[in-house]
Amino acid sequence: MPTDRPTPQPATLCAAFQHTLTQADETAPALRTSGGGTTFSWGEYGDTVRRLAAGLAAYGVRRGDTVALMTANRTEATLCDVAALHLGAAAFSVYATLAPDQITHILDGARPRLVVCEPGFVAALTTAGADLADLVVLDSGAPGARTWSALLVAGDANTGFDFEAVWRAVGPDDLATLIYTSGTTGPSKGVELTHRQLLAQVDAVPTMWPMDATDSIISFLPTAHIADRLFSLYIPLSRGVEVTFLTDMRAVAGALRETRPTVFGAVPRVYEKLKAAVEAMLAAEADQARREQAGQALRLGYRIVAMRQRGERAAASDLAAYAEADAAVLAPIRRLLGLDRVRWAGCGAAPVAPQVLEFFLALGVEICEGWGMSEVAGMGFLTPPGEQRLGAVGRAVPGLEARLAPDGELQVRGPMVMRGYRGLPGQTREALSPDGWLSTGDIAEIDEDGYVRIVDRKKELLINAAGKNMSPVAIELAVRSADPLIGPMVALADGRPYTTALITLDPDTACSIAPGLGLADAAPDVLAADPRILARVADAVAAGNKRLSRVEQIKRHIVLPYFWEAGGDELTPTVKIRRRNVSAKYAAFIDELYAAEMTEPVRGQADGG
Repeated sequence: MPTDRPTPQPATLCAAFQHTLTQADETAPALRTSGGGTTFSWGEYGDTVRRLAAGLAAYGVRRGDTVALMTANRTEATLCDVAALHLGAAAFSVYATLAPDQITHILDGARPRLVVCEPGFVAALTTAGADLADLVVLDSGAPGARTWSALLVAGDANTGFDFEAVWRAVGPDDLATLIYTSGTTGPSKGVELTHRQLLAQVDAVPTMWPMDATDSIISFLPTAHIADRLFSLYIPLSRGVEVTFLTDMRAVAGALRETRPTVFGAVPRVYEKLKAAVEAMLAAEADQARREQAGQALRLGYRIVAMRQRGERAAASDLAAYAEADAAVLAPIRRLLGLDRVRWAGCGAAPVAPQVLEFFLALGVEICEGWGMSEVAGMGFLTPPGEQRLGAVGRAVPGLEARLAPDGELQVRGPMVMRGYRGLPGQTREALSPDGWLSTGDIAEIDEDGYVRIVDRKKELLINAAGKNMSPVAIELAVRSADPLIGPMVALADGRPYTTALITLDPDTACSIAPGLGLADAAPDVLAADPRILARVADAVAAGNKRLSRVEQIKRHIVLPYFWEAGGDELTPTVKIRRRNVSAKYAAFIDELYAAEMTEPVRGQADGG
């Protein structure tokens, strides 16, 4: 398929998609389901969008309306989303982990004409106030609701629907989607994004993170997150990228081996777990010679990475030795992971430990950091492949301006910045200045080459009793990156004499090691009471402390007897910490951390930890 964009550039996502269809091999796969499920060719993709647009119109969806989607990552959600775009309507996704009152808040603000959902979400939606008659249920019906097959039949029967005229009437400033923020500091806000703003991203991002019709990607991050929508929906429909949908994020390792994508994007935790898996595999290698060969290859890779970070040129002999080791050892590891075809891998949404990036660079996988937010329709800063600066999130994407406010807050302006928060003019004015500068809430530094380093969230800096400012994210990252057993955690120090932490265990890692410890019950309270687990956590804290200044170092910690799940009281659906909620819910644990003498062990902490 040719990858050239039309001239002039399309004014809407509908026009971009229609152009892609004219360039595509209509028999080539466009949308797939991991595990050998449904596959739509580009020809079937276009035909189904046309049918669904007619069906949605028959059900009353018009230009300016919204359509809610509450599903896992699957082809139907994308098909419906693109069909809505062609009507001038805005489809948006609802996080599957939200409580009914949170869903109510979103439905009240968005007022969708229809809600497309899976059967498992019908109860939550109706409890939240959705009318059964306004639901289109996938897979199997619910009494009083419409079905997916009925929606397609309605489209076939809507013979008077003029698809061409309708999509050509859509304008660049029509609303294309709503992205509801994760709500770390209060109720979520609906970010309004237009066709123009999303197309600005579609045009800007591939100039730094190349994506075209030769590429394939896996969609497994939440569909309500702007990152998944940008990289698995808007760029693919505009650039002809093949997308494979994964309904269960926990199965990403297997999906990588199955699909072998050419580009891959994930949050830091995914890379941390892949790193831990490789290290465990190498440690378990029975052949000592092979184990030593792999270790030598990685050490050589680390040395070359370190030299490049210092701006030094590696010796020709080192490069030749690395190429030999790569062919013999590292390339097979990449194939085993399913990363052998990856041109670049993106990482964002949270800070990633430098040692994780160093590991993958040494392994021969280009992980490029980026920074984005819903309010900029996706990505604001990207690190191009081959230009990594560890600890920096990259340079501004084309068209985006960046500056620092007097207090160090990062501010941006450009054609991809949102038009506002839905129904919240006051909060829109707080975020957007009259001349278009968006206050991001991040404290940052910008070097002479335009590379941005995020210091912390403006509202999350810790100030201890001595007046020392600290980044909780930096403290937490130092410990979490030391051991995959460490799950979400919260560093504490605000107004306190020293730094402490509430630590949870990673459910996947904890449950996988439980049998080897002879624990038949992998419940979090059992795991958090086991002295071997506590000792391992204490070791991770000690390792993390070595990378922190003295005042930042964690003096005491508690391993909580709970797992924290995305969308719960403690974590947003995008796994950001709800710090205010944690402080209130775990006040007794926090008081315990500061109540006893420093020489006394704390519950859930190994002696001497």
